[in-house]
Amino acid sequence: MARTSRWHLLFFLLPVVLWLFLLIVLPHIDLLVMSLRIENDDGNTIWSLANYRNFFNEPIYWRTFARTAVYSIIVTLITFVIALPVAFYITKVVAPRRRGFLMLLLLLPFWVSELVRVYGWMILLRESGVINHLLLRMGILDRPVEMLYNDATMIMGLVYTSMLFMVVPLVSVLESLDDSLIEAAYDLGANMWTVLFKIIIPHALPGIVSGAIVVFMLTLGNYLTPNLLGGKNSLWFTEQIYNQFIASFNWNQGSAFGFLLLLLSSLIIWAGLKLTRQNLSQVAR
Repeated sequence: MARTSRWHLLFFLLPVVLWLFLLIVLPHIDLLVMSLRIENDDGNTIWSLANYRNFFNEPIYWRTFARTAVYSIIVTLITFVIALPVAFYITKVVAPRRRGFLMLLLLLPFWVSELVRVYGWMILLRESGVINHLLLRMGILDRPVEMLYNDATMIMGLVYTSMLFMVVPLVSVLESLDDSLIEAAYDLGANMWTVLFKIIIPHALPGIVSGAIVVFMLTLGNYLTPNLLGGKNSLWFTEQIYNQFIASFNWNQGSAFGFLLLLLSSLIIWAGLKLTRQNLSQVAR
């Protein structure tokens, strides 16, 4: 019986292990190997750290790298600030029979691809778009204003495309928060901010960290939204990786950039877990 149970467990785990190894572990190993290779003048492949040295020798590369990291953290923070009241309203304020409807409203935009959603924002914000048209008709503007291709628009688009991945973990964890704790705090004279920082955020911390990890990684590796909404004025490191692989056909340099981006995301996530005193087992619950 025990042997049969082990075979059943192996049968169900094998596809997951193969998926992780073939699509995650193996490609990243190949990425590291390619990043350590260069071709000399004779066309021979040699092992070298030259691809990583190129990254530090070119200011455009490491400045874009740092800019991407900073803006990804900003997007994660803004997403959390917006998502927490939304999640609290759904779980603690609205009637239970309406929670499913509100969650459906959150899910609806994600039923279409990210490309369609980003183009929707472009239609709204461009010079000949809907918002400029309404402002001109109302007499607020004398001439159209270009609202696209700047950092503010790019951040707004990244927050919009990541919102669901922060709201869902927060809704899940806030559902287990006992309402009597909040009521008791108010009865004892606590104000809104005390309840928020002493009860709600400590209880929701695993969901906050879980959502922050997902949002940060999705934002850091996003290519479409920064490229379309930010344009050439909003440099993003994934564009540098794309240019190395596709435009320059320099797969070794692109692999080095990709591996550096992986190291950056891993380092920031590790620092976030340490600062919040969480571990992956708590976050994954």
